[in-house]
Amino acid sequence: MNQPPLHFQSLSSVCRQLKSGALSSVDVTREMLRRCEEHDGNYQSYARMLADTALAEALACDEARQNGAVLGVLHGVPIAIKDLLFTKNVETASGTEVMRDFKPDFDATVVTRLRAAGAVIIGKTQLTEGAYGSHHPSIAAPVNPWSKDAWSGVSSSGSGVAVAAGLAYAALGSDTGGSIRFPSACNGLVGLKPTYGRVSLHGAFPLANSLDHIGPMTRCVEDAARVLEAIAGFDAEDPNSAEAPVPAYLPHLKQPESPIVVGIDEAYISEGVPAAVTRVLTEAVAKAGSEVNVQKVKMPPGYRKLSEDWGKTCAVECLRAHAHMYPAQAEKYGPGLVSLLELGRSVDPDEYAHLQSLRDQFRSEVEALFTQIDVLLAPAMPCAVPSVAQMDVGRLDPDAAPFLSFTAPFDYSGHPTLNIPAGIDENGLPQSLQLIAARFNESGLLSAGAMFERVLGSLDYPMP
Repeated sequence: MNQPPLHFQSLSSVCRQLKSGALSSVDVTREMLRRCEEHDGNYQSYARMLADTALAEALACDEARQNGAVLGVLHGVPIAIKDLLFTKNVETASGTEVMRDFKPDFDATVVTRLRAAGAVIIGKTQLTEGAYGSHHPSIAAPVNPWSKDAWSGVSSSGSGVAVAAGLAYAALGSDTGGSIRFPSACNGLVGLKPTYGRVSLHGAFPLANSLDHIGPMTRCVEDAARVLEAIAGFDAEDPNSAEAPVPAYLPHLKQPESPIVVGIDEAYISEGVPAAVTRVLTEAVAKAGSEVNVQKVKMPPGYRKLSEDWGKTCAVECLRAHAHMYPAQAEKYGPGLVSLLELGRSVDPDEYAHLQSLRDQFRSEVEALFTQIDVLLAPAMPCAVPSVAQMDVGRLDPDAAPFLSFTAPFDYSGHPTLNIPAGIDENGLPQSLQLIAARFNESGLLSAGAMFERVLGSLDYPMP
C-alpha cells in the first residue's frame, strides 16, 4: 500500500515521525503554510493564518526534541482552531462583523492546552456568523473539497474543510446543535463531541453556553483521541467544567476482548430517514460481524421536542452572549443571526424553563440506556450530504425527520458522540455513522469508533 502524501498522512503518523527526528516541525509547518497559501483561495477554510507564531512554535518543538525534553501527544504537528476560540492579541471575530477587530487579552484554555501538548497552531478557521446557521453576508462560505456543490456543514465547516483538504492535520470545532457532526459527515471526517464539561469552554465565544461543546475534527480515530487527551480536563475558569479524571485515551484503541454492545432503535434511525442512510448503519453492523452484539433499545421520546425547539434554548442564551453588542450595533449583524436574537427576545421564560426540565429528564433516560449497551448507533443527519442549494433554500424533503434529530438532543443531554466515515455514496460524497456513549465514557466511545474504522476502512481524500 502506497504511503499518502505528507499532508494527507494522519496526525499520529506525522507526530511519531517528528518525535523520532525523521521530520522537522519547521519543515512540516512551512509546507502546510505553503499549501494553505496555494490552495485555500479555492476552499475559504481559514479566517486568518498565524504563520509567524506557527513557525516560532515549530522551531521551539524542534529545539525541545534536540534537547531531550519530554514531548507531548501533539508534538510539532500543525493544527487549526475555530475562530471563536480566543487567541491573545489576535483577532477573534467569531464569523461576525461586529467582532471583526476584537483582540482578546488571553488565550482560550483549549488553545493553551494544545500548545502545551506540542501542537503548532497554524491558523483560525472560518465559521458561520456567531456559530449559528448562516454566514455573515460579507464572508464567503467554506467550500466542500469533495464537491463545490455539496454542503460543507454549518458553523465548524472551515475546520472540516481544512482537514479534509489537507490544509491542517486536525482542527478544533464547536458543537451546539450539530456543528462538529454535520461538517464531519459532509467532509468525511472523524468528529468527536466530548461530554459537556469534559473540555473547557473558557475563552470560547458562546453561541449557547449550556449547549456548547469544543472537540476535535480529524481524519482518523487515533488522531481524535490524541487531541482529546491534550485538551480535556478540569478548568477552574469554566464554571461548568467537570472534575472527572481524564484517562489516557490512546491505550483504549486496541481491539476489545469482547463484542461491543451496540444499541439500535430501529424507528429512530428509519422514520423520516431515506433507506440509503439507514442502510449505511445496518451494513456497518453487518461488516463488524462478531465484533458487535446488537441490542434493540428505545430512544426516550423527549428527543422530538428537543430537536424541534432547540432554537428557543439557543436563542435565549445567544441573546445573553450578545447583550453588550445587540441591539446597540444591530446594523453590523447579518439577517440569520438577527433572526435568532430576535427569537431570543420573544421566548416565554416558562417555555425556556420547561425545555431545561425536559433536558434533565432526557439526560437521565439516555444515561439509563448505557446500563444495557456500550454505544448507541445513529446517523448524524436524516439525509445524505445535501447540496448547498438545498440548504440555502430549505428544499429538503418535507417528510424528513427534523434536521437536528440526531444531534441537538445530545447537545442538551451532554453525552459524548463520535462521527465515523463509512464509505462513499453513489454521488461520490462521504457517508458516515454516529456513535453515542455514556457521559464521560469517551474511552469506550473511541474504542467502538476504532473498531468500526477498522472494518469500514479509511477514505481517500480529494486531492486539491
